[in-house]
Amino acid sequence: MNISVISFDGDMTLWDFLKVMRHSLQHALTELQKHVPTQRALQLTIDEMIYIRNQFADEVKGRIWNLEDIRKQAFEQTLEYVGYPDKELAAHLNTIYRKHRFGDIELYPDVIPTFDVLAPHFTLGLLSNGNTYPERCGLEDRFAFVVFSQDVQVEKPDPRIFEFTAQQAGCELSQMLHVGDSLVNDVAGAQNVGISAVWLNREGVANDTGIRPDYEISSLIEITTILGLERRK
Repeated sequence: MNISVISFDGDMTLWDFLKVMRHSLQHALTELQKHVPTQRALQLTIDEMIYIRNQFADEVKGRIWNLEDIRKQAFEQTLEYVGYPDKELAAHLNTIYRKHRFGDIELYPDVIPTFDVLAPHFTLGLLSNGNTYPERCGLEDRFAFVVFSQDVQVEKPDPRIFEFTAQQAGCELSQMLHVGDSLVNDVAGAQNVGISAVWLNREGVANDTGIRPDYEISSLIEITTILGLERRK
């Protein structure tokens, strides 16, 4: 295996996005209910807020790429849903959400140890459909290249974002290894352009798809064994 570059997905690969997202929405929901103490607002749930946001994101897909803009407008729609349209309050809720969303991120415990082993041997990069930039999660100076779908307006599993990433990394597609938690976005997306793919399956879920990763791991540190770093010492 002639690998010189490793790209990593972000959400649910390097940090628990769902955990910090729900945690941040809870803070926003608590604030919303302070300002809008109506029955409908008091009955609002985090799952409903997620549904409203995702529905709006689907509606504007391909037209609005900035995820923070989408989140802010989703708060506006949430307030309309509870019968209290107020753009200033939506902006306030968005500020609270962002404070916790980017301030309370916790890396998985295997991230830094894995990077410490890989960094002397490989060029490392971040390839994400999200918006958690390295400086927002304590990973500044850890990546040689960073590619976010909202910046290039193409998202995984589109082949173009993988090809663009290889260009940014300065390597051939065959020299890249991509690591991520999504069989569709990460594994199939990478394999479709000739990049080897590692499926990070932290929860040990069954793969009932036709997608077959080149490697499957349950912890990032297992990459060091796949790449034979022990033999390099």
